[in-house]
Amino acid sequence: MSDEPKPDAGGMAPAAAAEKPSAIPADEMARLTDEIVGALKTVYDPEIPADIYELGLIYKVDIDDDRMVNIDMTLTTPNCPSAAELPVQVENAVASVAGVREAKVNIVWDPPWEPSRMSDEARTVLNMW
Repeated sequence: MSDEPKPDAGGMAPAAAAEKPSAIPADEMARLTDEIVGALKTVYDPEIPADIYELGLIYKVDIDDDRMVNIDMTLTTPNCPSAAELPVQVENAVASVAGVREAKVNIVWDPPWEPSRMSDEARTVLNMW
């Protein structure tokens, strides 16, 4: 399964149909997806009072048939002082979801993060209207 971010918010939206059907049953994939999103929402940028999911730092989540979860995420800036700790926190949070075998974070810089990636929830918390 591949999830791409919504253009108007941080997070995941279903991507186009995969080349082959997943070996994970649809109801189990839905549960995993919901619980992974919930886990991502427990990780906060220490400098910003909003979670990384609502900030739009998560670009893609792939759940392989063997339940390995690969996450593409970015940071608000390449010089982010939390660059070493945030990916580990994300891996630990997602790996704690029942049914996930392992989680791996890949930091990506393209496209660069910008405030338009934030959800309405993050904008409200940060008073950025």
